[in-house]
Amino acid sequence: MGNLRKRLLGIPLKEIRCEQRGFDIASPDMKTRIEKIGETFVFGYHAALLNDENNALEAQLNTVEPEFQGFAYEGAAMALALLDLLMPWQQNRLQRFLLGPGNAHSYMVHVGAGWAMARIPWGMAYFNKLHPLLRWLAVDGYGFHQGYFNWPDHVTKQQLPARFSRYQQRVFDQGLGRSLWFSKGAQPELMIAQIEAFAQTRQSDLWSGLGLAAAYAGGVKEAELSRLKVAAGIYLPHFAQGVAFAAKTRLRAENPAEHTKAACRIICDMSMEKAAQLTDDALLDLPEDNDLPAYEHWRLRIQQNFVI
Repeated sequence: MGNLRKRLLGIPLKEIRCEQRGFDIASPDMKTRIEKIGETFVFGYHAALLNDENNALEAQLNTVEPEFQGFAYEGAAMALALLDLLMPWQQNRLQRFLLGPGNAHSYMVHVGAGWAMARIPWGMAYFNKLHPLLRWLAVDGYGFHQGYFNWPDHVTKQQLPARFSRYQQRVFDQGLGRSLWFSKGAQPELMIAQIEAFAQTRQSDLWSGLGLAAAYAGGVKEAELSRLKVAAGIYLPHFAQGVAFAAKTRLRAENPAEHTKAACRIICDMSMEKAAQLTDDALLDLPEDNDLPAYEHWRLRIQQNFVI
């Protein structure tokens, strides 16, 4: 069954090559890094298609070096969510994974579910099956997917999913901002110019996503992080909030990286541990969904720590 699922649903490696995607990459090292992230994602995705039993899947995912392991878990989550959506008689694969080996990577797992939601016309129906707070990370994943695979429509033409609510569109933009790290080859001037081409009402969420990518995916020099910090301007609290999210994601999974530490030090003016702690502190007595989703209250609380 696993081999059949891979034949039907597999992602060819050529699909994650920078040339195939039309990404603007100047640095050979960044091209290698971006493609390695994509390869790791596809590895996790195929591992889950071949065998979605928790123990076997965990053994496969944990063969990946720690710095990149989150991307493998993200890919596995996409496969599990996709199987849940396509095989409605058994819809607990992702939840079973979250209760087991996926728990430590729950942020990346929810992001990966968003990739599946973007692939299926009825995919957004899966939104309400996810954790009430973390399900918004799946909408982020949806936005990243569209920015990665369909950037001419969603980055260049700046299209938004018409059927999304206004707040879903905002979190979609968070994922779209994260995708710029890949489609623009992490080149500061290109990413800055692209964000500035969007309406001002969209720029804060794009900066939030870019901060997450800068701290989680990494691969640039400290001077380039400093350049982005200056360019963020009034959106620095949003940029720093994305960095804090990345810090928490890595520490929860116990796969910290030097580039994440550098991003926290330069952009947030604090350690990775402190930045991650801010995200935990912001969850205390978090309001329930009201005029704004609890997720937005969470982000706003984190951002307040970086208002000058």
